[in-house]
Amino acid sequence: MPEAPLTPERRHVETSSLPPPAPAPFVELGMVSCFSFLRGASDAVDLASTARSLGYDALGIADANTMAGVVRLHSEASALGMRPVIGCRIETVEGLAFLAYPGTRAAYGRLCRLISAGRMARLDGEWQDKGACDISLSMLADHAEGVQLVLLPPDDLDARMTVAVESNVVPFVARVLRQAQDEPNAETRRKESPKSRKAAKTPRGSTPSNLCNPRDSGHDEGEDNDELERAASPRSGHLGVFAASRDSNSLPPSAPPREADLTAPFADLIPHLTAQLPTLRHIAASYLYTGDDLARIARLDALAREHGLSILATNLPLYHAPQRRPLHDVMTAIRHKTTVARAGHLLQPNAERHLKAPEEMARLFTPWPHALQAARDLADMCRFSLEELRYEYPEEICPAGLDPQGWLEQLTWQGAGGRYPGGVPDSVADTLRRELELIGKLGLARYFLTIKDIVDFARAQDPPILCQGRGSAANSAVCYCLEITAVDPAKHALLFDRFISEDRNEPPDIDVDFEHERREEVIQYIYSRYGRQRAGLCATVIHYRPRMAIREVGKAMGLSEDVTAALAKTVWGGHGRSIKEAHVESEAGMDLSDPHLRRVLALTEQMIGMPRHLSQHVGGFILTHGLLTETVPIGNGAMADRSFIEWDKDDIDALGILKVDVLALGMLTCIRKCLDLLGAHHGQDLTLATVPREDPLVYDMLCKGDSLGVFQVESRAQMNMLPRLRPRCFYDLVIEVAIVRPGPIQGDMVHPYLKRRRGAEAVEIPAPGPQHGPPDELISILGRTLGVPIFQEQAMKIALDAAKFSGLEANRLRKSMATFRSRGMVAELEEMMVGRMIARGYDPDFAARCFNQIKGFGEYGFPESHAASFAHLVYVSSWLKCHFPAAFAAALLNSQPMGFYAPAQIVRDAREHGVQVLPVDVNCSGWDNSLEGVDSRGDAETRRKGEGLDSRKDAKTPRGSAGRRPIESLQSCIQDAGAVEQAASPQTEHLGVFAALRDQTNLRVSASPREPAIALRLGLRQVDGFPEAAAARIVAARESGPFRDVRELKERAGLSPALVERLASADCLGSLGLSRRQALWDARSLIAAPDLPLFAAAAARDEGAERVQTRLPVMPLSEEVVADYQTQRLSLKAHPLAFLRADLAERGFIRATDLGTCKQRGAVRVAGVVLIRQRPGSAKGVCFITLEDESGVANLVIWPDVMERQRKVIMAARLMEVHGRVESDDGVIHVIVTRLVDATPSLHALSDDLLPQNVDRADHVTRPVQGSRGPMAEHRMGHPRQVRVIPKSRDFH
Repeated sequence: MPEAPLTPERRHVETSSLPPPAPAPFVELGMVSCFSFLRGASDAVDLASTARSLGYDALGIADANTMAGVVRLHSEASALGMRPVIGCRIETVEGLAFLAYPGTRAAYGRLCRLISAGRMARLDGEWQDKGACDISLSMLADHAEGVQLVLLPPDDLDARMTVAVESNVVPFVARVLRQAQDEPNAETRRKESPKSRKAAKTPRGSTPSNLCNPRDSGHDEGEDNDELERAASPRSGHLGVFAASRDSNSLPPSAPPREADLTAPFADLIPHLTAQLPTLRHIAASYLYTGDDLARIARLDALAREHGLSILATNLPLYHAPQRRPLHDVMTAIRHKTTVARAGHLLQPNAERHLKAPEEMARLFTPWPHALQAARDLADMCRFSLEELRYEYPEEICPAGLDPQGWLEQLTWQGAGGRYPGGVPDSVADTLRRELELIGKLGLARYFLTIKDIVDFARAQDPPILCQGRGSAANSAVCYCLEITAVDPAKHALLFDRFISEDRNEPPDIDVDFEHERREEVIQYIYSRYGRQRAGLCATVIHYRPRMAIREVGKAMGLSEDVTAALAKTVWGGHGRSIKEAHVESEAGMDLSDPHLRRVLALTEQMIGMPRHLSQHVGGFILTHGLLTETVPIGNGAMADRSFIEWDKDDIDALGILKVDVLALGMLTCIRKCLDLLGAHHGQDLTLATVPREDPLVYDMLCKGDSLGVFQVESRAQMNMLPRLRPRCFYDLVIEVAIVRPGPIQGDMVHPYLKRRRGAEAVEIPAPGPQHGPPDELISILGRTLGVPIFQEQAMKIALDAAKFSGLEANRLRKSMATFRSRGMVAELEEMMVGRMIARGYDPDFAARCFNQIKGFGEYGFPESHAASFAHLVYVSSWLKCHFPAAFAAALLNSQPMGFYAPAQIVRDAREHGVQVLPVDVNCSGWDNSLEGVDSRGDAETRRKGEGLDSRKDAKTPRGSAGRRPIESLQSCIQDAGAVEQAASPQTEHLGVFAALRDQTNLRVSASPREPAIALRLGLRQVDGFPEAAAARIVAARESGPFRDVRELKERAGLSPALVERLASADCLGSLGLSRRQALWDARSLIAAPDLPLFAAAAARDEGAERVQTRLPVMPLSEEVVADYQTQRLSLKAHPLAFLRADLAERGFIRATDLGTCKQRGAVRVAGVVLIRQRPGSAKGVCFITLEDESGVANLVIWPDVMERQRKVIMAARLMEVHGRVESDDGVIHVIVTRLVDATPSLHALSDDLLPQNVDRADHVTRPVQGSRGPMAEHRMGHPRQVRVIPKSRDFH
């Protein structure tokens, strides 16, 4: 449960009214930012602010082989009146480094292509690893036109380096000469470069040769030589190159220039570098503070003059201020995987590598004023700005005679006819005309056509991929008619200006959700249609969060792993901005007076929020008409066949680049799987559009808060709101989706709306003065929400109509209302809006209250169009849960992980809905959870209509188990697990008082009238660590008949003994007549290799075989339940709390279901397993926890003072004992907590296997305490499966 936003808020400089700075005598061009990951220790805000305060008027950026940080510096420097000089630092595989600054837009494009080439392909043409960048000197030479290069010399000017240089001196290779003379086609083959040959075999569709060179991939360059002719030759002499004469006639005249390796001191390489790089005109000069700086710079100056170059002054800053040097030391240690104490010479010797004032640089370079002037002149020469990037959206194929705008209009009106068979309403037609006119004016038709094409592709697949548009695009009637969104403009008050307006200088944003399991098909379609050079995913910047920061910093500072783990545990969730010292002292038990610990905590604070690396956006695509690699570098992702650009969403928004969002939504996958099950078992061929609407039974279910697993209303907050709001129509669901959000809560909109809905408060909508407007001015805006602004569109309409905002002012209000990852500043517009409303005759109290409610949107609120899109899925998933609970539960389980709930809660909810849940079994279960028919006695039938539901031709394995078989062939496969155990060993007296719990497994058949005689069969996917491919082999082998013993299972399904043992541990062999313990015994007798002849002969004799099969005692039920949770994350046998109930009852703890009978505000004691922890940012420090016992769930409310006092228990406990008082409102029961006790150790007593050993084995004399060594290690608490008695809770912000 994070205590801060999900991602660190993007920092921005505070704009000032200072006049533009005067030109400084020096410009720093060697600066790196934090996007030189773990090398730069300052972000763009600190660098730009410091540069402005030091008197700079321009500032260069030179991150290593990347352009990831240029947009941020561009934005922050421009906001402070400085000119950003855009460039980078190119580091080659030969060990050379250059500052590279493009002078023109074309030069910038070549530089981006160069970086893209290094990031997408290795030098040998193979697919490049994520984050790596291989650039050779020859590649740099090919792309250097118009790029001003500054050579960065090594610290030791006498260091020897090896580079490839052009030479007419070649090694004598007889076979090459023979081929050139004898083969008639030698000349043709010699023209084929190795790079182009390898590009032809480059995997995953990359085309590195095109990226490396602006010309075609078939170019014939000097660096493309035959590999045999580039063999290493003997070296001697001053330059280390062996010179051997060769007759020029020995090779064809068309042979390309040769390359030879040159190994020489740095000074001797300069003439060759200047020959290869015509734009190399400077050598960087900087102070190393090693005692010989003056002599070193003088030598560099002499070398530069000797070769027609000039030195250029730079301090090569790594951070903005000297105070950041300790953080940089930590970053260096992390990068080299060592500690600061051991890093030695890897660290900077001093703190001088910071941004220095121009006056200080002038003092340092007094003997070389031309070095300062060179930096100034180069900065003035490189006038390229990111504002020159003109974005061109790709062309779309249109029918002959139609341009994109005409084709869009034709498709829109055709779609409108399909959406409204009875005729397009006049209001919708007017809206369409206005939208199409604005789309044409802004030139956005191609954008809409692209989205239409992607959606059409998804729906044309077999089976179709479910998809639905949402977000601000749902405000568009054009999107509705194009079937991109499902929000009908005739039924909802849409505001197109929130999506696109003439006053907005921003690109529109259309979000489309696809099934999360099949979204990759859509992504690869985009790559194939536009090419990887014109399409790429946006980047996402992965930052250091508190837990990772404390671990990395602590490790670098020499703290042990247990200390860093203890510090990390004081952070709630993976987010936040700090490590609180009070929590460190109270929860970790550490002494804050230790100066080293304080230093670690201070460095951690600085590290939090620093970028770690770039990752790919969840689905935001950038598409361009020209080469995308000329706009921004592209790199390969960690996932196969993925490539992404180096800029994130904020960067492309700042530059006005259009983005296509191809997002994944787990609920769409769940709905699709559920609809497949309905078609297979109930003969109902339904789609999202054909699910019956406005079903009273659905709303009856929701009014009870029975919404576990239902899209968007499954959280405890939503479950508590449903009985209060009591939805009875679709628009009520729209309000339900939007009202439980930080914006309405912070704006105090929830309680006024509920009171008015119940009739406890009159609905009053004030009117303006008679001379200022009609009395019903706000009724059309606020009438449907009873006078309370709940949606963002209402806020904008109130501003436009009641406060008479202009379009530009309304756009400011729109931008100030927060979206998911940023917080708005609505308060800035308060005086303007409230003042104008009062001036127009509105009551001052109403105007202030109205704006205060709108101000809540600064904490994130929903637009009505977005809420309506989600409400559609809310209703569909609710309808499926109401009428087909077994199919819905199976689909939920098959779509995991998703939503709020673990599999145990989903299964429990299904059983509460009357669904019979059958255990995992090797003779009955497929990979997915499926449905089975049951006979009149409630026993599972053998028909498996859910088998093979995945009809995709490219499916890796069949869904479900084998095909249908006669009842008699599998009658033995459907025995109840408890009956099997009793047949195997009648020692049921070992169960004691818990024997009655076994009867609870025989639940009634599904109570839904539309889903009669259907049971849910758990699939093999529920077994932790069991692979899908192995499940497919089991299903295939089962076609010839059921398995009869573990050996047959191993041999016929081709399973390893380890996989058989995993199935036995999960109690999946019940149909073989084996209890869990017996199955494990038999499984561990298997060996992977065939028996040796000696043992085969022994088994054939009487004395070699067991006379009586070993029979093991049945596991106690408590151990069975624990084992179920450890292997399947759920148990059908009992709940863990059932075994602790006797002790809890003696101490006065009641069941969750008994809370409803308690006196209002009476003292109660409850205990339960922690399911969910929530600490919403809008709750002002209040924490909500959901507990589960054997009877139901209990909702806890923890006030901030209790939270602070018992924070450790709240964060870590798996089983809680709660003391508090009960409160009930509208049937919603809460326990207000006064005290908590961590009862997690009680769970360890449920199984002997979980009891820790106090000492290690006697022969481990060096480690007499409990450890992880030895053959018994897997049975100790250190084993991951033993530690997790029950699954972890799900914690949310």
